[in-house]
Amino acid sequence: MADHSAEGPRPAAAAHPADVSPLAPVSHLPQGPRLAQGREHVVATTDEIKPGEVKVVPIGRHGVGVYNVHGTYYAIANYCPHEGGPLCRGRPRGRNIVDPDAPGDARMVRDLEFIYCPWHQWGFELATGTTAVKPEWSIRTYPVRVVGNEVLVTA
Repeated sequence: MADHSAEGPRPAAAAHPADVSPLAPVSHLPQGPRLAQGREHVVATTDEIKPGEVKVVPIGRHGVGVYNVHGTYYAIANYCPHEGGPLCRGRPRGRNIVDPDAPGDARMVRDLEFIYCPWHQWGFELATGTTAVKPEWSIRTYPVRVVGNEVLVTA
């Protein structure tokens, strides 16, 4: 793992009063017992994770981030394979592509469908976990389903 001390101290992430936060840095994993791996868990209600929000739940060693992107739910490991960064503290956004209608310009597409690690900005697609940087270092994704108003994750 790289020594980040040469980059200077990292600013402390803002603490959130609840486990659910806007798509801004997540300060920590929720306190309390970890949920067992390999099972389906009710992790929230649809009212708890509004569009554009993430909730980090204590499943596994690093936790699992559950995202609501325009009404579709995704779950990913809270771990960046590049340097072990807390991936869910990154900021979800779209990705830039060359704008064919304006040569030399770019435009953002697929708003909020990618997460970018806060340490080195490696980007991962929330739906598939893939990265263009190094495809063999994709992140783990987990099945999510909504039953009634409950959000369930199998992790």
